[in-house]
Amino acid sequence: MPTPITHPSQWGEPAIASSDIQLLVLDIDGTIAGVSNQITQSVKEAIAAVHRKGIPVAIATGRMYRSALRFHQEIVSPLPLIAYQGALIKDPATETLHYHTPVASEIALELLDYFDDSTVRSQLSVHCYIDDCLYVRELTPDSQAYGDRTGVTPIPYGDLRPLIAASAPTKLLALSQNTALIDELLQAFSLRYPPTELYLTKSHTTFLEAGNPAVNKGAAVRYLAEDILGLSAGNVMCIGDNFNDVEMLDYAGIGVAMGNAPEGVKAVANWVSHSVEEEGVARAIEQFLL
Repeated sequence: MPTPITHPSQWGEPAIASSDIQLLVLDIDGTIAGVSNQITQSVKEAIAAVHRKGIPVAIATGRMYRSALRFHQEIVSPLPLIAYQGALIKDPATETLHYHTPVASEIALELLDYFDDSTVRSQLSVHCYIDDCLYVRELTPDSQAYGDRTGVTPIPYGDLRPLIAASAPTKLLALSQNTALIDELLQAFSLRYPPTELYLTKSHTTFLEAGNPAVNKGAAVRYLAEDILGLSAGNVMCIGDNFNDVEMLDYAGIGVAMGNAPEGVKAVANWVSHSVEEEGVARAIEQFLL
């Protein structure tokens, strides 16, 4: 079972030689997929070259499993897919579910109380993920745009409480174009819930995500590397672009932040590449693995 990783390292050079890398882990949005929502040919070719060197490539994303699956297939990953920030790890080839840890229903219901407060309700789209389906209070323009990008059809459900009371959600997400409100909620929830009770992160300036405290990408990558492949952190290279990637960048022997990453994410990386639109993943692969 993945063990939480919660303490990011400081800026520095990679502590290991690139020749030690035996696993490459990639985020999707802002890393291998930019505005086009596609992987460019140059990035595909760089990933293929990594495979030819005998280094497997994995996906670690905050996306739903069903939404991330096409990227997993496109890079021809032989490994389980890490979805929902690591709350679900499943092998598409065998349908083996390695790991699933949802948010406790009682905490999820408390979060809904915050999201339903009259002062913020009209500014938030609330997403609830259960059984790899996306349930929403109502179909807002933001939820529709989210569904269009991820290839998932949101299911309007009205009051989400009965749904959550019956089945604990894999994660909750609050979406708002008011980024200051997202930051305020993140700060308020961080004061209310210690890391032992709730995992909180931002995968985008407009997304606040809540998960089980045992969940983060670093813990999931460690499980993939150590428990499945028998490797150590020094054998892993990870590339990501946002705060939900911090734990895996910290875990990896070589942690690479994209050029479009916030400064706080760049600060925990060993190396900063070009932006996603400048094919930063291909640049990082060339720098360290080819």
